[in-house]
Amino acid sequence: MAATGDTPGSPAPLHGLHAPLEEAAWVYQLDQVRVEHLPMTAAEALAAGVDSPALRELAGLSRHADPRDIRDAFEQAVEELEIALPDLPLARRHALRRLATRFVAGEVALAELGSDEWSELEGETEEERAFLALLSSCACCVEYTLGFGDAEWEAQLRVAAHALASRSTVGPLGVCGRRVPDTPNGPSPTGP
Repeated sequence: MAATGDTPGSPAPLHGLHAPLEEAAWVYQLDQVRVEHLPMTAAEALAAGVDSPALRELAGLSRHADPRDIRDAFEQAVEELEIALPDLPLARRHALRRLATRFVAGEVALAELGSDEWSELEGETEEERAFLALLSSCACCVEYTLGFGDAEWEAQLRVAAHALASRSTVGPLGVCGRRVPDTPNGPSPTGP
C-alpha cells in the first residue's frame, strides 16, 4: 500500500527494508508476536541489509533463549534503528487495519471476526468506525446483535474491510513508525 494519508494518528503502512521489524514492533506492543520468532525476524532483516549491533545480537539468539533476553535485544534493536514502538491505542488501530486487510485477502474466516476484543476500541476514521460497527461480540449472535444474516453480515464486512484496508494514511509517527517532517498541510504523505 502506498501512503497517501491525510488523517493524523492513523496507523501507518509499512514498507522498505525495515518492514519486518516495523511490523514486529507494532504487534509487539499488543503482545501478538511470539517472542521466539523475533530472532528469525532479526535474521531476515540482516539478510535484507538492515544492521545494528543489537539486531545482530538478537539474530544470534536461539528461539529457546530466555524470553527476557529476546525482548531486551529486540527493544534495543528497534531503538538503535530508530523504529518507534507505537503507543497502545495506535497499535490497536494498526491491528484493526491489519485484521481488515487479512479478511479482504481471505486469511481470516468470518467466524474469527466475532470477538469482543474490539469492543473498547473507538475508531478515529469513518472507515474504522464502519468496520468496528460490524464486529459482533460473537459470530453466532450476529443476527441478534446486528440484525443481519450471515450472508448479509459477510457482504457488509467485506465492503467495510476493503474500505479500511485500502485507506492508507500516515500518522504522527509517520510511515513505519518514524517521525515525518511536517508540511504546511500536516505530516508528509510519503514519509522519510
